[in-house]
Amino acid sequence: MDEKAPVAIRPFCIGHYHKAAALWRRIPGMGLRSVDDSLQGIARFLDRNPDTSFAAFSGDALVGAILCGHDGRRGYIYHTYVDPDFRGASVGRLLCEYALAALKKEGITRAALVCFKDNDVGNGFWAAMGWQRRDDLFYYGYALDDGNI
Repeated sequence: MDEKAPVAIRPFCIGHYHKAAALWRRIPGMGLRSVDDSLQGIARFLDRNPDTSFAAFSGDALVGAILCGHDGRRGYIYHTYVDPDFRGASVGRLLCEYALAALKKEGITRAALVCFKDNDVGNGFWAAMGWQRRDDLFYYGYALDDGNI
């Protein structure tokens, strides 16, 4: 797309789920789980974090989103994505700024995220946004539900 259509940033709500899930499945390097990223899983996340996630729309088309929440101490960013046709138009930057401002409004002073090592687009974006990659820790995961694949 040579000329980008105007983009509006709105709070992400569960009504955006199906459009978001369709976009997630198109983005290389997006790690999705069958339970956590289901309609019910995202609804649970949004119920716990109702004011910190955002969607970008061009007309009626969802062209990007950021899921963001916190545990009362640290903020966490998940599933940040922008439709490839809208990259380079500051959509990702806007989504990130909205999410970080929402965290600040809720008294959160530090945020973190996970990006797969082989996600060159994502890693490049986060580095350009000023996020520092940490080499001083290991990330561990533990499955509480073997069906969450």
